[in-house]
Amino acid sequence: MTVIDELSALEQEATAALAATQDVAALAEWKSRYIGKSGALTRLSRGLGALPADQRPEVGRRVNALRQHLEDAYAAAELRLTGAAISAELSADQVDVTLPGRRPALGYTHLTNQVLAQVQTIFAEMGFQVWESPEVELDDYNFGLLNFAEDHPARDMQDTFYVEMPPGAPSVLLRTHTSPGQLHAMHRYAPQPLRVLLPGKVYRNEQVTVRSEMMFHQFEFLAVGRHISMGDLKGTLAYFAERMYGAGTRVRLRPSYFPFTEPSAEMDVSCFLCNGKGCRVCKYAGWLEIGGCGMVHPTVLRNGGYDPELFSGFAGGFGPERIAMLKYGIDDIRGFYSGDARFVEQFG
Repeated sequence: MTVIDELSALEQEATAALAATQDVAALAEWKSRYIGKSGALTRLSRGLGALPADQRPEVGRRVNALRQHLEDAYAAAELRLTGAAISAELSADQVDVTLPGRRPALGYTHLTNQVLAQVQTIFAEMGFQVWESPEVELDDYNFGLLNFAEDHPARDMQDTFYVEMPPGAPSVLLRTHTSPGQLHAMHRYAPQPLRVLLPGKVYRNEQVTVRSEMMFHQFEFLAVGRHISMGDLKGTLAYFAERMYGAGTRVRLRPSYFPFTEPSAEMDVSCFLCNGKGCRVCKYAGWLEIGGCGMVHPTVLRNGGYDPELFSGFAGGFGPERIAMLKYGIDDIRGFYSGDARFVEQFG
């Protein structure tokens, strides 16, 4: 049998085998068997060098023509089989357009932000505007101008995160309360009357427990004007308590001490869970401690640019996390900052 006869036989065999191919895997096997690097046509073409010189051109032309023919036949079969496979896959994976769509996963507003938003709404109703101040503060604004004595325990490194500064630079720290914002606001508006709400993060070097965190939130309110009295403060607190905890919530002030207010008081509200009858949350006292307040100290007014002989003011500060813990019966403050989505979703 001549080489031309072998090429004819190979063409007939390969064509018949290709026609019998029914899937992509069998097609890949056919390619390897007939036109691959080790296929029958490649092996046959390697024998061209042994042919007489006058036969090589014709045999070479026939080999190239056969290779082109088989490659074209392979491409057509591949297109046919691949299209059939895709069509079968689509048929098996049809979409039921009558099914309801999947609802997108939505985030939740954090409970602290919910409380702060509610607080801002309540104080806005009383004419207070939100005032933001820096979280990194000068020692003078955080302590000195707020009437803290040089030897006050709150200045101790155990309570405050100080920022390392070059020698001779002013002392800088992470604010331990939002009260420095009072001075920033007074410096901006003095000698005009003002009413501001000061929400934000504060930092204290404390051991993390179920009741305390190194970072938490506060909001303070400040009103300065002529003839402002303790009665104005209590009226503001009463309105806030009823709007936050419900109609009928009562307010109680107990004498206390803060360097920046005089007189100073702790604010309690009647327990909204037991209506003042006594329960586990209020420790059967009927009252819940919310925060501190008082009349702005004359020294602080003067440091803020107001004449204490002509102006007076009141201020108070609460923690939104504490409000939320009391309102929703949360017994571990660490849940607010755990990053656990299940905690956030409870109040979504």
